[in-house]
Amino acid sequence: MLRQGIYRLAINNTRHKNKTVLPASSSILSSSSTSAQPPTSPPSILRTMSTNIPPLKPWPKPMLESHGDYRAESHLEIHIGGPLYSQQSSLPKLPIPSISDTLSRFLPTALPLAKSVEEAETLKEAVKRFEAEGAGELQKRLAERKEGEMKESSWLQFWWNTLGYLQVRDPVVVNVSYFFHFSDDGTLPEHTSSSSTHGTLRAATLLYNTAHFRRLVTTGALPHEAIGRKEPKTPLCSVAYKYMFNACRIPRKNEDTYRIYDPSLHSHVIVAVGGRFYSLDFMEKDGSGEPLPLEVIEARLAKCVELSKKSGGGDLPLLGYLTSDNRDTWAEAREELIRVGGVKMEEALKVLESGAVLICLDEEEPVSKKQASEIFWTGGLKSGHNRWFDKSIQLVCTKNGKAGMNGEHSMMDGMPVVGYCDFITKRSYNDVLVESSAKSSGGYESADDNVKDIFAECAGELTSTGSNVASHVEKSKSNFDNLISSHELQVQSFQGYGSNAIKKMGYSPDAYVQMAMQLATYRLWGEQGGTYEATQVRPFLHGRTETTRSVSPASEAFVKTMGIRPKRDEMDATKRAEKVALLREAVNSHVKYIGLAANAMGVDRHFLGLALSAKEGEAVPSLFSHPLYARSKTWRVSTSHLTHPRFDSWGYGEVVPDGVGLAYSIHPNNCMFCITSLRENDWPERLSHLLEEALVEMQTLNEMELAAPASKL
Repeated sequence: MLRQGIYRLAINNTRHKNKTVLPASSSILSSSSTSAQPPTSPPSILRTMSTNIPPLKPWPKPMLESHGDYRAESHLEIHIGGPLYSQQSSLPKLPIPSISDTLSRFLPTALPLAKSVEEAETLKEAVKRFEAEGAGELQKRLAERKEGEMKESSWLQFWWNTLGYLQVRDPVVVNVSYFFHFSDDGTLPEHTSSSSTHGTLRAATLLYNTAHFRRLVTTGALPHEAIGRKEPKTPLCSVAYKYMFNACRIPRKNEDTYRIYDPSLHSHVIVAVGGRFYSLDFMEKDGSGEPLPLEVIEARLAKCVELSKKSGGGDLPLLGYLTSDNRDTWAEAREELIRVGGVKMEEALKVLESGAVLICLDEEEPVSKKQASEIFWTGGLKSGHNRWFDKSIQLVCTKNGKAGMNGEHSMMDGMPVVGYCDFITKRSYNDVLVESSAKSSGGYESADDNVKDIFAECAGELTSTGSNVASHVEKSKSNFDNLISSHELQVQSFQGYGSNAIKKMGYSPDAYVQMAMQLATYRLWGEQGGTYEATQVRPFLHGRTETTRSVSPASEAFVKTMGIRPKRDEMDATKRAEKVALLREAVNSHVKYIGLAANAMGVDRHFLGLALSAKEGEAVPSLFSHPLYARSKTWRVSTSHLTHPRFDSWGYGEVVPDGVGLAYSIHPNNCMFCITSLRENDWPERLSHLLEEALVEMQTLNEMELAAPASKL
């Protein structure tokens, strides 16, 4: 039981409430690069698209069911081949830091959170005893794992994928899923025909582009990602791409699985409208993976909308709610679906799971970033039933043409998905219309013949006297409504300045904004809270993320000197110079830590590995049960940085009940923050104001300091 308790302490505060932000999850969304300053947008990633795309190769098996170990599906990388997987065999393995390095990096991040001098001193003593209390043996076991059973992979990935995701029973919505809100497509026509909406036109465009990108991925023709400003660039691991398309998480008792289907056998996409799920082909069936003409896709999407309106949703329970529930609850409901629906239900679920992606057509017409973000994050109380949260990728289009994406985080972090979203948003409706016009729309099945209502044939069984499906759906809907109603989201679009001004001040934009968030949360709570910034470690084989800790002695000195509220003492040259110097020191400290984390030299994954190396019932170092150790990795502020020129916002849920999720983007002339928390805390609006206050105050200090005359000696 002791080991289980240590494990829970370690993993619960390492994952993004299972976002493993990856945080869920998320983040979900590890945007930091191996350099000290994270890339500000995906164009910094090397991508030279190949023009010679081979046909899709049939897989050895039509479907693989993953249990969270990347090694089990790695043979597909060799089978598929191509540039995408060309660097896999040469990637270095995830390293294990030394105990002394980890302890020396850990202590400064924890001490600022001490409640008393005595607590700080007892932590120092626990650190001194750490190796003597058995950490040396745990380190030896971890090294043996790395060089033994996991020598062809990452020592962490199987633990991370299973303990941090597939075994977690929380609902994936809020706790795991993340969202992107795409910028508007200004080329959509002002008026649409009676059979279409701006939403269906936007959806057709995204699906057309998705077919192209899916073709690059599934044939291996997509060039592998690489980062760095100088040649040779550093290649990144491509393992996640196998779980991007034709993929779906499967609810199981105690531990979920992840199914990936042979893309050469499936040319369809899933469309959700009004809580009903339809399948339609959106690419050629000849094995090329080429998209169908835009006109054909549009007509089929319009047919889905028409069928949904005719059905009224009355003859089928709203099954999408089931996917939003506790994983064991959903697993029980899925068993009931198969029990009453039999072979027809199994086939219907297979069609849904094997769809390339799922696209949700919502009737809502949001205007603000906040309204759109709430829809793309959870669907909200009006559209939450129109989701299947287990699908790896859900595109969402509203009636007025707003668009976004909701991602399931278990086997795939955010940055590969950013590459996908970059591709599908780069070409507008007009661009696609011009390209597609060269294709003949004749010779294809009519929308009437091609569009299928997936669960229609099961309707009788699902609503029969002996079926408990309606009861399951009713309970899941109630749980979903409670979950969504208990959360709050706020989007702050700070227009004062952005990365251009921050660079002119001489700071790393990411680290500078991190210090603004430290100051804002310090003023919100009257104290600093454990802060997580997601940092990717994909230069290593099967690497996912590491934690960059934002709390440090330097950040503590900065926020305490700035004060719990603005002191308005900028005119005092001495005080102003002190604040600017402390800010610069805090920024530099953060840049140094993020560089270490990007090279897998952070502390949190190492501590987790050591804790999990203890045997059941075995005594473990007292550090693992120290309250300050626990507080330092209780992520009250869960942050992740992603800047993209065609993303209006993005975000995920908070990690702990008394914390906030804080996704952010730093554009050249503005910044965006998406803040989430439990509604009962009433924090998002207040934190939004405090972020603006901190950024304005920090700019004022720097501008006045730069303008001040140099001292004469």
